[in-house]
Amino acid sequence: MELLAALGHALAAAGSMTWEITWALILGFFLSAVVQAVVRKEEITRLMPDDSPRSLLIAAGLGAASSSCSYAAVALARSLFRKGANFTAAMAFEIASTNLVIEMGIILALLMGWQFTLAEFVGGPLMIVFIAVLFRLFIRGRIVQAARQQADRGLAGSMEGHAAMDMSIQTEGSLWRRLRSRGAFTAVSHIFVMEWAAVIRDIVLGLLIAGAFMAWVPESFLRGFFFEGHPLASALWGPLVGPMLAVVSFVCSIGNIPLAAVLWNGGISFGGVVSFIFADLIIIPILLIYRKYFGTAMAVRLFGLFYLAMAAAGYATELIFRPLGLVPTERNTTITGIGVHWNYTTWLNIAFLLLAAALLVRFVRSGGTPTPPPGGTSGTTEGAAHAVPARRQAVGVNRIGRLTGPVMPVAGRHRVEPISTGSGSRRARMGRASASSARVSAAPRQ
Repeated sequence: MELLAALGHALAAAGSMTWEITWALILGFFLSAVVQAVVRKEEITRLMPDDSPRSLLIAAGLGAASSSCSYAAVALARSLFRKGANFTAAMAFEIASTNLVIEMGIILALLMGWQFTLAEFVGGPLMIVFIAVLFRLFIRGRIVQAARQQADRGLAGSMEGHAAMDMSIQTEGSLWRRLRSRGAFTAVSHIFVMEWAAVIRDIVLGLLIAGAFMAWVPESFLRGFFFEGHPLASALWGPLVGPMLAVVSFVCSIGNIPLAAVLWNGGISFGGVVSFIFADLIIIPILLIYRKYFGTAMAVRLFGLFYLAMAAAGYATELIFRPLGLVPTERNTTITGIGVHWNYTTWLNIAFLLLAAALLVRFVRSGGTPTPPPGGTSGTTEGAAHAVPARRQAVGVNRIGRLTGPVMPVAGRHRVEPISTGSGSRRARMGRASASSARVSAAPRQ
């Protein structure tokens, strides 16, 4: 019975945290989708040619705007690197796209307090500065060249399909003109759904781990482990142990915020929370992906240098915040007893769930659901090409053939239902006929 009671407590805590942050997640991913819909990936690569302060600042800004889960951020960083972006700038983009994002800031404010949101946006740029300095000292030309050769092999890690997607609006003109174009809502809906598909596993896992941690790990143990009551020892220990706890938690992206709240209640230092949150990019699965993407030598350096930069960012943030009186004095983060009540959270959840439903409906109606390619193959560019009707052009919005596969160019009108791929299907014959018509009409006149 005690086990069942503890399990119920863990699930209740996870459910309460989920309810508290739902609207913030939807808002954050919606804003990110809007930005990604108007900014094209080739433009991002062009703006990151070197590791100058200007390039790093642009990389950080674009990364923060293109919010991604950790796996997708790593895959996108390799994609940018292969297309010519500077390696340090690509890593700055990767860091910002997971640790300098709107939805994380909102959730930190809701669960832990506005001071932690401010710490995110102070510590994140500091970490990028530390990374730039460390890379100049320890990552030289031969190492980068070997990493580029390994990256060009195109080995699969995780979320390559997500990184390959460019669902941005192809209409020419200013960002505002692109956003007002006919295909803008479709583009935003596709990016919104794909971002959720990429992070939902980590969010659920993080909430469950946080609930279990809170239910089964005695708070007295945590307070002893983090040296609560010994300010100097706690401040020195927190930023060192924070990243290591993240490494073994296997939780990345926004999913580690609920666990960070539990650790804060358990006595970890303010700087330790900061370094723990930033360490989503060195969890064990991602370290293995670094090895595939960039080779063993670079993966080892990334782990060591990222760890140093994360710990340094934790120390620096606490050194800045404590003299200014910005470190919270109480450890009562909002992770228990919130539940469902008729308050502003409930009304915001209803409003943003309606927005999410509208985007999901548009995603499905515009052919965003996975369609099996002919012959039953999956996960290939060719299969995805056959899965998307050829007459979906002219909207100027890239469309996806599969949830995790590459994005194929849009063809035809903006409202075309997905066709069946069966050989005897009348709709399939109509699709092939439309494709033939499109090719004929596109041919140059003699």
